Amino acid sequence: MREQSMVPEPEFESYYGRQILKTPTWKTPDVPLYLFLGGLAGASAVLAEGAALSGRPQLERVARLAAAGGATAGTVALVHDLGRPERFLNMLRVFKPTSPLSVGSFILAPFASFAGAAAASQVTGVLPRLGRLAGVGAAAFGPPLATYTAALVANTAIPAWHEAHRELPFVFAGSGAQAAGGLAMMLVPLDQAAPARRMALVGAALELVASERITKKGLVAEPYRIGRPGRLMRFARNASVVASGATALAGGRSRVLSAVAGATYLASSVTTRFGVFEAGLASAKDPKYVVVPQKERLARKETGGAAAHTEGQPAG
Repeated sequence: MREQSMVPEPEFESYYGRQILKTPTWKTPDVPLYLFLGGLAGASAVLAEGAALSGRPQLERVARLAAAGGATAGTVALVHDLGRPERFLNMLRVFKPTSPLSVGSFILAPFASFAGAAAASQVTGVLPRLGRLAGVGAAAFGPPLATYTAALVANTAIPAWHEAHRELPFVFAGSGAQAAGGLAMMLVPLDQAAPARRMALVGAALELVASERITKKGLVAEPYRIGRPGRLMRFARNASVVASGATALAGGRSRVLSAVAGATYLASSVTTRFGVFEAGLASAKDPKYVVVPQKERLARKETGGAAAHTEGQPAG
């Protein structure tokens, strides 16, 4: 039986009131927009290939352009955050499988090339077979592009990101699917937009479930529930629910309602990325999100070790 300590547990505090972790220096809105645009581009490439296989040329055209445009705009946002274009090029000099940023660079570069070639062929009608082959390549790199950014932020010491490392890939995948499906719903006629509606609905469901799991993670999930990040995440959740309801009820019958639901999906996707990003910054600034979970993990280890030691003692 363990003795009860007569000294109360000390309250956590930082050294001279300073942060324990350094706040990430990533820029806003550059990085949240990069997270959003990567998801939009990756999911759009998959949607475009599905449209090509099912004979929906208008949907294919919109999705191809969205994939290429998202990749281009995302690269611009990334380079702006890095400060100089050569920094992005330097990341392509060496491939490091253990570095999410290195892996991501080798996903973004070929994806942008494939998506750009497929979109150019789609618009000009030049080299259609090569354009289609490029579209297949973009679709292959699409899911990794939409989700690698989750590993990028989770592979840090930032509590709100690191503790959600299992759920964030699903949040980002669902968010990207919402964005791609929503954009297509806005721009494609109803008779060709069925795959976009299905993608948006599945994406919304995936994001809602994964986001809900994050908010149940105790203290480290608090930044997702309070303050500005909490407001952003609540808006995103409510927007996804409203858009999904409108899509399920009349998204296939009303062109106006389909466009409004699509815009709502897009707004939800953008807001989710900003909410996740700002939740991470908030958790880095408050030392309790670092100290308290560490103490809880240490206590669990001590309790488990004591239990194992007791079980190993002979009866008598």
